Amino acid sequence: MTDLFSATDATWPAAALHRAGAFMVREGRGGGQRVSAATAAGPWTEADIDAAERLHARLGQRPLFMIRPGEEALDAALAARGYRVKDPVNVHAAPIAALAAEPADPMAGFAIWPPLAIMRDLWKEGGIGPERIAVMERVEGPRTAILGRVGDRCSGVAFVAIHDETAMLHALHVAPDLRRQGSAVKIMRNAAHWAQDHGAERFSVLVTEANRPANALYASLGMEIVGHYHYRSQ
Repeated sequence: MTDLFSATDATWPAAALHRAGAFMVREGRGGGQRVSAATAAGPWTEADIDAAERLHARLGQRPLFMIRPGEEALDAALAARGYRVKDPVNVHAAPIAALAAEPADPMAGFAIWPPLAIMRDLWKEGGIGPERIAVMERVEGPRTAILGRVGDRCSGVAFVAIHDETAMLHALHVAPDLRRQGSAVKIMRNAAHWAQDHGAERFSVLVTEANRPANALYASLGMEIVGHYHYRSQ
């Protein structure tokens, strides 16, 4: 799982990283939980949690901690402070060859970077605004966006980037009136082929446990749940 967490940080990077005792606090600037959470960077104490809370406050962020596998003691310590579990996440992954084994429909998905205005509009419709676009723009490795099409309409959009042979897909959104027409699958196939062409060996995606349609989509493509994490917030 360590390499997948590294891929997450590289393909969906925070605006800045700040050390607070034994914790690394991400500065999100409105880019969402993944880029705003604190994670333990070594053995911690209650004083380190206090330091992370103060740093979150200085950044104008609500205290938020990511709890990864093996961090049960931190989970319990935060629970004792009144932190609530927030958004348990499934980590899906599959060999890139498995996803790219089926040909991509070249008329149903297009790799485009930087994103076109229509792609930004589709993301905005899905609640993915300029702050999250800024996260994509910070990625230093190979990256692209996939524009999906159904018939003569732009149907959806997703972002994919690569770190150390792991491709990770983020921000998948399909227009509500064009769902259940195969667009998400075709976007995924096109993303996998792009990633394979750029040297990726594994394809991964993160999705909340509560998002049943997305979890079902990734399972239907042969992706397996290889890990979990959740957040604790006040």
